[in-house]
Amino acid sequence: MAAPRYHLQFRPYRRPFRQPLHTRHGIWTVREGIILCLTDADGRPAWGEIAPVPAFGSETLAQAWQLCQALPAVLTWADLQQIPLPACRFGFLSAWEQLTTSVSSVGPLPVSSVLLPTGAAALEAPQIFTPQPQSTFKWKIGVAPIQDEMAIFEELISLLPADARLRLDANGSLTWQQACQWLQLCDGYGVELLEQPLPPDQVSLMLKLRQRYSTELALDESVTTVAQLQHCYHQGWRGVFVLKAAIAGSPMELRNFCQTHNLDVIWSSVFETGVARRYIQDFLVRALPEAKRVLGFGTSHWFNDGWEQLSPEQLWERL
Repeated sequence: MAAPRYHLQFRPYRRPFRQPLHTRHGIWTVREGIILCLTDADGRPAWGEIAPVPAFGSETLAQAWQLCQALPAVLTWADLQQIPLPACRFGFLSAWEQLTTSVSSVGPLPVSSVLLPTGAAALEAPQIFTPQPQSTFKWKIGVAPIQDEMAIFEELISLLPADARLRLDANGSLTWQQACQWLQLCDGYGVELLEQPLPPDQVSLMLKLRQRYSTELALDESVTTVAQLQHCYHQGWRGVFVLKAAIAGSPMELRNFCQTHNLDVIWSSVFETGVARRYIQDFLVRALPEAKRVLGFGTSHWFNDGWEQLSPEQLWERL
């Protein structure tokens, strides 16, 4: 019997942010990526998404586009297995799994944390004045001088409802001393967790930090790919893992590792469209029902193009 074959099409997309996103990696104004469509021999389509984030170590959009152009118009499973780039690998394998596995969607994602603007702009974000019960918010630090950010932090804490949770994300920007300063402050205010205080290669130091303070630490940039996740686990990390599935590589390998080791996971957005998010919801999040952390997908308010309401078919036709 001949191996199944899948016809490939792909189209680029470009989504301007409602307002620029400031992080320690710079200013992000436009989200660009690729939507791909695999069609099987019966004419059934399935969509995948390639949403690179080079600042987190993935391929660039140009590299992803070059790979798509170099592939044949008709692919086999063997072809898909050989795709090396992590965001591309996720996009193609997620489309393939949707074609070959029957999983029914059971509705929208559970509540997600809300990503606030960086700096003092967070104090005026409408989301903090109209929160849902037990809302979770995420605020990026490590962009401005530490004393300035700590002052804003204390004001932000005063504005949040008493039952709200706050996550801080340093994107690997802090020194050891700065991380200790932040964690001491966080311990006093009951912050849920601090994501990636130190650079990605300093996991051993973050293990020591985790023993010193009560605020939970989470790895983010340190576990961008499945291979990095496995490495950090085997180094002894048993804290929180922030997983950006859309740039991690094989989603099947990611799911299997999380299930095998019962990891404490936060599934997190890279500002992907609903194409990737629906797959993550149905094939990853719901495969780990014991996950106790609020999801990190509260990013739709950063766009005003209405794409969140579109099905994959509708988005494909719009591109």
